[in-house]
Amino acid sequence: MVLLFIRCCIILVPNERRKKWQQNSRKRVSLAWSLLCDLCAKLIDSLKEIIFSKEFLDSNRIGSKSFSRKRILPFHYIIFFLMNLIKGSYQDELDYFFKTIRQSQTFLRVVTKSAFCKARKKLKSEAFKELNKSAVNFFEDNFQPKTWHGFTLSAVDGSTLVVPNTDAIAEHFGVWNSGSDSPCPVARISQMFDVLNKITLDAIISPKGTGERELCAEHFLNLRPKDLVLLDRGYTAYWLFNLILMLGGNFCARVPVGKWKIIRKFFRSGKSEKIITLKAPPSSIKKCQELGLDIRPLKLRLIRVALESGENEILVTSLIDQEAWPIHLFAELYHCRWPVEEDYKVMKSRIQMENFTGKSVLSVYQDFHARVFSKNLAQMLVFPAQAEVDRHREENQHAYQVNFTQALSKLKDTIVLLFDRSKEVAMLLIGSLFDIFVTTVEPIRPNRKYPRPKRVQRKGFYVSYKPIR
Repeated sequence: MVLLFIRCCIILVPNERRKKWQQNSRKRVSLAWSLLCDLCAKLIDSLKEIIFSKEFLDSNRIGSKSFSRKRILPFHYIIFFLMNLIKGSYQDELDYFFKTIRQSQTFLRVVTKSAFCKARKKLKSEAFKELNKSAVNFFEDNFQPKTWHGFTLSAVDGSTLVVPNTDAIAEHFGVWNSGSDSPCPVARISQMFDVLNKITLDAIISPKGTGERELCAEHFLNLRPKDLVLLDRGYTAYWLFNLILMLGGNFCARVPVGKWKIIRKFFRSGKSEKIITLKAPPSSIKKCQELGLDIRPLKLRLIRVALESGENEILVTSLIDQEAWPIHLFAELYHCRWPVEEDYKVMKSRIQMENFTGKSVLSVYQDFHARVFSKNLAQMLVFPAQAEVDRHREENQHAYQVNFTQALSKLKDTIVLLFDRSKEVAMLLIGSLFDIFVTTVEPIRPNRKYPRPKRVQRKGFYVSYKPIR
């Protein structure tokens, strides 16, 4: 009705007044667009300032004399190249990189792949972790990220990556013995993921022998009071719950029905919710002592959620105030965890996380953290464009979202120019990206379900057979 009234008013006003109104409207949209571009340009500018600082160079080079002389491959070029979502062969990607940097009409053989291999050995993988942390902090301080009742929803989940089959990598990460097949080197990865804004807050890659709960506890070093952590059944442990509460956070976790006696009793009772006191089981006492945690009873809340399949799932949460957090919120709350599962699909399929560019342990760490950073940066640039999509398509039958696969594709090579050019040029590039993001969208169709396909052998990536771009 409001929109109809506005349209009628536009028709009734004289032509001159209508033209003036439309011009003012366009100016307001143009101003908002300019502010969004400026905000993203400031993000890039803040990261550039870090990359070109002496402190960043000193703390992230291997050897005090590394990158001390002026070379064709300086420190910042190594950073830019590795964040460029590399999928093809070394030499092919290097030729494209310098063609982009120098704006050449033809390809340039500026650096050989062997020269780059030597140069990357001087760079710590922690450089990309530091850049990612700085980007996340800037995003949270300036972009007005989405929250759930004032909480940042952070889901923790783990997975594995198949890594290159070399002796050094197999010894470091460990191998997976799969029956008759030859042993396969595998790394364990984990991330703490902002599910509403689709940002990886913290990512870890480690040897396969490290447990998911131990990696989860490491993520919690970044926990803040306004974080609400969503956990799957595999993370159900008294000591993890205790750690979250001690650090000032909150949690909501799915718990197996047979996990503890108190859970089984609640499940059989048929009650919809109950406040419980969870005592430390013997299996958690030693871990609490190692972490310096008080072994105290935890006051928690159990909630029964009826699924469409007719089954019941049990959630345990630290949000015990039943008036502030009514029971009907929790089915949707736990479902909010799903984007962390989807993000692993982005990692493994869209940016080909397992398509490593080197055969050393260092190169595995570099590739992993560089791609997590690039994925996050892409999502941060998409964030304001998504707000524009929401504003323009609020009358449509379905909500729409920016096609993130296309966003990643268009960021390839452009990400290099964003960091290598001036702020003014970066703003023009961001404006062009926004135009593409806003027009390349797809509908969100909720409650769609597909049968899970049978497990098939995953395609491997071979360094000797890299694809052509």
